[in-house]
Amino acid sequence: MTKAKVAVLISGRGSNMAALLYAAKAESCPYEIVLVAANDPDAPGLALAAAEGIATFGHSHKGLKRAEFDAIIDAELRKAGAHYVALAGYMRLLSPEFVAGWENRMLNIHPSLLPKYKGLDTHQKAIDAGDSHAGCSVHIVTAELDDGPVLGQTPVAILPGDTADTLAARILIAEHQLYSRVLADFVTRERQPAYILNQVRERALALPQADEVTSHGMPCFGIVKGKKFAWFTQDHHGDGVVALIVKTTAPEEQATLIEADPERYYRPAYFGDGWIGIRLDRGDTDWDHVTDRLHRSWRTVAPKKLLGLMDIADQF
Repeated sequence: MTKAKVAVLISGRGSNMAALLYAAKAESCPYEIVLVAANDPDAPGLALAAAEGIATFGHSHKGLKRAEFDAIIDAELRKAGAHYVALAGYMRLLSPEFVAGWENRMLNIHPSLLPKYKGLDTHQKAIDAGDSHAGCSVHIVTAELDDGPVLGQTPVAILPGDTADTLAARILIAEHQLYSRVLADFVTRERQPAYILNQVRERALALPQADEVTSHGMPCFGIVKGKKFAWFTQDHHGDGVVALIVKTTAPEEQATLIEADPERYYRPAYFGDGWIGIRLDRGDTDWDHVTDRLHRSWRTVAPKKLLGLMDIADQF
């Protein structure tokens, strides 16, 4: 199993980072920690990560503009080969540029049952509100503070006499269990056929006059009452492959693509030289590339009148 490469950002002791790190030691864990970075070179979590053999990076944010500092961190993440970023007690607001660069690939854990109590002092807010439960949430990071889609939550009962500190201590236990579980699910979603099909469907049906039907047991996409431009295959004929089949735009293109990346591209059975299979189950799909291939394939079958209208629209 190829493991997803995850970088973790911390600001202090990094207890959630440690929980992710130790979970990653299990052979069955679908991710590995490739870097722990902090905005404080003396953050205790860096020493722990280094002792466990994980690459570390520490750099103070003081005296730097937010975007400047984020660019430094971003460069380290990419140098480490990270596919995903996990914020674990990272006490920094992120620049829009940084968030955009890791869109849908960055998670955060927050000590409340979102959307309740964004920001700080979450435990005291839950107690003051008379809530029966507080808890923690893992969410996708967006430009808005603690506002991205929630992927998982764990409620924690508020006991009589609880203080913010006693409640925080129990919620921290829940955080350590929740984060590793949600992260594991998140990094494997791009290998799940249902998720992959939804990604393909969203892009294919966004094309003008595109529709979806089932043919030969496979979802396929074409122009309404016209030719097909894409097929989605999942373990078809027992090959164990999840892939997109699209038309090529030149006779030699199929061979060129396969030669350049034989692990990703293949000649689809029964389709001939005018089509190319693109594997989508490797966990590293470039969805912008898929979007482009779908668009190219669509153009090969679209009626000239529709192409003309599209070309005119593209000029504006």
